[in-house]
Amino acid sequence: MAIQGIEQPEIIQIDNTLRLRKYDGVHDFAEEWYLDEETVYLVDGKRDPYTIERLGGMYRYLNNAGELYFIEVLENGTYKPIGDVTFWQKDMPIVIGDPAYRGKGIGRKVISALIERGKSLGYDHLAVGEIYDWNEGSRRCFESVGFVAYEKSEKGSSYRLSL
Repeated sequence: MAIQGIEQPEIIQIDNTLRLRKYDGVHDFAEEWYLDEETVYLVDGKRDPYTIERLGGMYRYLNNAGELYFIEVLENGTYKPIGDVTFWQKDMPIVIGDPAYRGKGIGRKVISALIERGKSLGYDHLAVGEIYDWNEGSRRCFESVGFVAYEKSEKGSSYRLSL
């Protein structure tokens, strides 16, 4: 659905080999990411793998909440989905689903591009609902682009960035 009253881009080109592609309802390839217990733990704080039905429900929810994108890298002339991210002012959940691409700065590039999107939409701030304390990679990623923790929760913290 995207953000009320705002047209979602089909593609956000981040650099020569990295882009965001608007969610098109097809997500079967992402099932592998959400079957991985470690990935699910970072996302949900539990290790219960997703069923295809649960995955579809998650993507429907995220697509209704904001701008849902697949993170894609260019390999051998073809873009390959490696994760997903949803952008809206109140939250920005991101998953690098393919573990081979974690820790390579991709998340930072994606979040930086979405910060620019927020600025272009005239937002004065962006927020992240919650990052779990044990998700060190996600905390470091958001903090590296200027997000600061502003509220503690039972399992983590909420983050905010003034634009």
